[in-house]
Amino acid sequence: MNWYLKVVRDNYANFEGRARRSEYWYFVLFQVIICLVLFSLIFVTEYAVYLYGLYALATLLPGIAVVVRRLHDIGKSGWFYFVALIPFIGAIWLLILLFQEGDNGPNEYGPDPKNDYQEFNDIGTADKY
Repeated sequence: MNWYLKVVRDNYANFEGRARRSEYWYFVLFQVIICLVLFSLIFVTEYAVYLYGLYALATLLPGIAVVVRRLHDIGKSGWFYFVALIPFIGAIWLLILLFQEGDNGPNEYGPDPKNDYQEFNDIGTADKY
């Protein structure tokens, strides 16, 4: 949940820097869970459609920003996001890029985010965010 909050709260429209794989994929996981819950509420009440739409609109910009930062982590420009517009092949290629491990050490988009945060050392300690 901390990775999701980091994307939505701390880096809402931040297209600079780099995002780790875990930051991106935890954001996607919680995005899917929240959207499924809101979508299932549509069958219960008619007002859930508006709530679903507002949520999707509110998380559109951080979703694009985290993909751009994820592409920066593997040394690609954010413009590579438009590769997904190529029919059939583009979405698969973008997905492969998003699964790749980031560059070790700093690259042209900033320092290595894995060096800043020791995930395994912080398990069971108080949140830093």
